[in-house]
Amino acid sequence: MSNLLAAVGRGQLKLLADRVAARRANCEFYRRELADLPGIDFMPESAAGRSTRWLTCITIDPARFGATREDVRLALESENIESRPLWKPMHLQPVYAQSPLHGGAVAEQLFRDGLCLPSGSSLSGHDRKRVAAAVLAVHQARWGSRPSRKLEVSEDLALPAA
Repeated sequence: MSNLLAAVGRGQLKLLADRVAARRANCEFYRRELADLPGIDFMPESAAGRSTRWLTCITIDPARFGATREDVRLALESENIESRPLWKPMHLQPVYAQSPLHGGAVAEQLFRDGLCLPSGSSLSGHDRKRVAAAVLAVHQARWGSRPSRKLEVSEDLALPAA
């Protein structure tokens, strides 16, 4: 690493705690707004440490939620909200099609049902509300008035000062 890159890295370390706090606040907001919907699950936090929550990832059980991960991704896209599936497992990449495989079912399920929600440390409260409202709207469109909870986004969590 050059001296210049090291200096930039040291400068960025001063912002790390605030950025991690913002990413954790994003996850907590989404968890609060979406976790009680049937079929939505969040990546758990290990008891062995504290996650940065650099990405907020959910899995969607279509039978319980009423829509697939791809339905939700496309609904977000139609609202100009970027999201993406979880990473495609290596054994599903064409270059590794002929390689030996040990396991893979968990990775395939996560790829099929997993979605990365917008998680940037610069997301505004308005941005997060738009994301949550779009996901809630997909569920509501599939189940009509079936959800037991009112499909309104609650007040935002305060973000740490940048």
